[in-house]
Formats: sequence, C-alpha cells, structure tokens
Amino acid sequence: MNEMYIVSFNSTHHAIRLDKLLTEASVRATTLPTPREITASCGISIRFLYDDIDKVKNTLIENSVEYKGIYKITRLENGSKKVENID
Repeated sequence: MNEMYIVSFNSTHHAIRLDKLLTEASVRATTLPTPREITASCGISIRFLYDDIDKVKNTLIENSVEYKGIYKITRLENGSKKVENID
C-alpha cells in the first residue's frame, strides 16, 4: 500500500470514541500507533480508507470529536514518506 489516511488526536479518549463511532457506522477503520511522521500528543491514531473520508469527517463533526488532523501518508519510491495534512 502506497497511501494511507490517518486521523490523529490530542487525547486517547477521542481516538477510542471515534473508533467506536466508526464501527457503529460500519466504516472500516483500524486503531494504530500514531506514525512518527505525524507529531501528536496522543500515541493512538485511526487509519481509514480514502473512500470513507466523507463519512469519517461527518462522524467527527456530528459527534463533536476533537482531533488534531487528518493526514495522507504516501510512501515514496526511495522509501521515505510524504505527509500531507488534508484537514
């Protein structure tokens, strides 16, 4: 996989809450350690598919879940990673 989409948080509480809300909404998401390329206060992030980006954003807004940012991480041919803050 050359791309992944991540929501990072300032609090583990918010990461766990979003994970639960996405599960209830039948959105495929994975809880994982925050990639080191993303500076965050919380060590847990949520990974999701690009196809679900609108559902993830709507879930964050509708449920007032605080988050630090939504990122696209792309693995480059030379093995390094490019991080883009997309929200």
